[in-house]
Amino acid sequence: MSTPRPLRFNAFVMNTNSHIQHGHWRRPEAGQVDFEDVNVWIDLAKTLEAAKFDAMFFADVTGHYGDAEADYEVYVRHGLQIPSNDPTVLLGALAVVTENLGLALTSNVAQNHPFNFARQVSTLDHISRGRIAWNIVTGTQDNGARNFGLPRLTDHAERYRWAEEYVDVAFKLWEGSWDDGAVLKDKENGVYADVTKVHKIFHEGERYRVEGPHLPSPSPQRTPLLYQAGSSESGRRFAARNAEAVFIIAPHPDVAKWQIDETRALAVENGREPDDIKFFQGLSFVVGDTESEAEEKAEEFARWSSAEGFLAHSAIVDREGRTYPPETELKDVETNTMKGFSEQLRRSITDREPTVADLAARVTRNNLVVGTPQQIADQLERWQQAGVDGVNVVNAVIPGSFEEFADKVLPVLRERGLAQTEYAPGTLREKLFGTPTLNDRHPAARYRGAFA
Repeated sequence: MSTPRPLRFNAFVMNTNSHIQHGHWRRPEAGQVDFEDVNVWIDLAKTLEAAKFDAMFFADVTGHYGDAEADYEVYVRHGLQIPSNDPTVLLGALAVVTENLGLALTSNVAQNHPFNFARQVSTLDHISRGRIAWNIVTGTQDNGARNFGLPRLTDHAERYRWAEEYVDVAFKLWEGSWDDGAVLKDKENGVYADVTKVHKIFHEGERYRVEGPHLPSPSPQRTPLLYQAGSSESGRRFAARNAEAVFIIAPHPDVAKWQIDETRALAVENGREPDDIKFFQGLSFVVGDTESEAEEKAEEFARWSSAEGFLAHSAIVDREGRTYPPETELKDVETNTMKGFSEQLRRSITDREPTVADLAARVTRNNLVVGTPQQIADQLERWQQAGVDGVNVVNAVIPGSFEEFADKVLPVLRERGLAQTEYAPGTLREKLFGTPTLNDRHPAARYRGAFA
């Protein structure tokens, strides 16, 4: 038998009160109600680093879910991703209290000009000494689009065309604007940097005109580690070209295998290798010392879960921005959002036509692993056999969920060779892929030396 590969583990969080496991903020021990207190996140970051988690991965949104013109009371009442604070700012604080933990932020292409965004990310990568990752998203809320002056969310396929130009600008700045060795810091001759090695990029595209040069000098990774979460056909094709890590929420290992195999095949078509992309499955855990204790805790977990919150979070809107009723069959849904989740659900429910309500129900009970540490390790082995490289661990409460996983599950995984015992040295990309910067197969590599 071959030696098992260690799985990778991200803590999947959000700088808000109620991220994914809605309703659990009401539990007496839930500290995420005070998410605006930076010490909540500093304490968690230190906990995760002590447990050898690979990264702390922050989701984000730029507006509320559902119909942009409808009452948004349910979101505010639950604190369901509103209020929420900017993860990009928070990462600066977390970078200086950790040494090895990766720090991933989510930023969508509509919310920041690529020149400014590239500068912010390079700054964070310098502060963290090379531990920043970017989750590239295109947005899912009409309200979020309106907050940036758009009439509604841009068409799904067009959003990915937009994203292609956005990352192209960022890649030119990160990889091509400064050559290696440009920074001299020569005090004797009064030369800080060699101007022959610093270049303007003169990008002219459909949406952006960027002259450059990039204002920061090259950070340890140059380009941050690139995450992507799209599971639709457009999203998979974008990931195959650009992503190094893909976040999936497959309802079953068989569905995960299909998505992973297809994306890796598309990566090969784009001149990359299958292992150039790592796949992270989103899972929550209920851990018991015995099977009966785990089941009792799962019943308690269900009592705190808010069906109303899950339904509001998974609301699907039509192309005019109106929310579909829960009883609507997915075959009758034409939407600009949630395409990947709808495709996955139709693949997993085959005895009838799934409905919009099924999406909410699937999120509440699916992707929840219940059992003893040994049973959970067995389940994770099955996900790994499907091609999953790691897990985005989703919390119910902070503090508590991650500590329980670290104290009870990780030791069993380490005994089986399924979790790292120490961090590898270097940048986040070095820790995950063995190289500090993007490999030559990535499309961003073509800009190295292109502007000299």
